[in-house]
Amino acid sequence: MTTARDIMTPDVTCVGEKESLGDAARKMADLQVGSLPICGEDKRLKGMVTDRDIVVKAVAAGRNPADVSAGELGTGKPVTIGADDDVAEILRTMAEHQVRRLPVIDGHQLVGIVAVADVARALPDRPVGDLIDALSE
Repeated sequence: MTTARDIMTPDVTCVGEKESLGDAARKMADLQVGSLPICGEDKRLKGMVTDRDIVVKAVAAGRNPADVSAGELGTGKPVTIGADDDVAEILRTMAEHQVRRLPVIDGHQLVGIVAVADVARALPDRPVGDLIDALSE
């Protein structure tokens, strides 16, 4: 059975909940990614911030990304997957919550990220195609 731990990208870079959206954007640019987990001082996952969040919720709203903290956008409980959850659970969770990236949690510790591309590399075409269809609705 393939698990999240088997296919995830480990060593995830977080943006601190008190860091600015400008800081988050620079990290995204440096890492060439479109989203980052938001981590608190307690090292626990507080949410996710995407490049789209920065544009829509800050820039387009007339807010200066240097003056808005990442934590302000990380509201609600983030959708996650357990490190030992299998690929079927990953597919179900991504489709149900319409997300393309899932933070991987082991206990309360963020240990990685599973993206649609990770799932695509690990599975035959049919389940991946079904997931893409579900995410595109």
